[in-house]
Amino acid sequence: MSRLRANALLLLAALIWGSAFVGQSLGMADVGPLTFTGLRFVLGALVVSPLAWREWQGLRAAGRPPGRTEALWIIGLGSLLCTGAVMQQVGLQTTSVTNAGFLTALYVPLVPMLAWLFQRQLPHWSVWPAAAGCLLGVWLLTGASLTSLSAGDWWVLASALPWAVHVLLVGQVANRIRGAYLLACGQFAVCGIASSGLGLTTESLSADGLRLAAGAIVYTGVLSVGVGFTLQVIAQRNAHPADAAIILSSETVFAALFGAWFMGDRLPATGLLGCALILACILAVQILPQRQPLWAAP
Repeated sequence: MSRLRANALLLLAALIWGSAFVGQSLGMADVGPLTFTGLRFVLGALVVSPLAWREWQGLRAAGRPPGRTEALWIIGLGSLLCTGAVMQQVGLQTTSVTNAGFLTALYVPLVPMLAWLFQRQLPHWSVWPAAAGCLLGVWLLTGASLTSLSAGDWWVLASALPWAVHVLLVGQVANRIRGAYLLACGQFAVCGIASSGLGLTTESLSADGLRLAAGAIVYTGVLSVGVGFTLQVIAQRNAHPADAAIILSSETVFAALFGAWFMGDRLPATGLLGCALILACILAVQILPQRQPLWAAP
């Protein structure tokens, strides 16, 4: 696969993920956040399952099938995924699609900070100004006053922590299992089953509500969870790391565009400045460490 084609697939994945915020927001008019999250991740697991089954057969043939320890890691990652997804979904009930897209992306500068705290991996110097810039961006996004953060904003902001822990661990677990699709399918299934189970016991569900929400559930489950992840895995095998960082970060921009188009989201000048600052900091914390060898002392 050429670099250009890989970049095009990454852009498509970012487009799907950005647009999914609209589906997540609209779908909850008829079902609760737990039920919505559970059903879309079950669908995502079904989409990835053929690739996961093929990977499982290959690992078993090579004498390296995942065991009990690997299963526990998958359950742990699925639980983190469920926590982040549900918190984001709850937040979308009372915040805008644009705010949700940018506030969720704050997990990016949080990942290297957590790696430093818990794994003693010294972060690149760019993490610290990027983190400060993101906080300033959130302040501007909320009208230059943190007191104007809605309950939904706080839920989405808090979801950045489980997202960050998940991102920190998922690569290590994938390398241990040696099966990206198997890990993806397993964690999607754990998330879907856990969230659906909680939804059935705490939320009311009607046939009419499920029917009205079906389109949003299918779109966010099949495309956002299943296809989006698959595109990312395929493309990042051939894409330049700097290209991937830039293109995948455009998810936040697509979320804002779709929010304005379908939901009527409008931001004042300070809000737009805050979005631009958050996006710049997210890009910086991904790209600058990759350029460090060019700046290192001889």
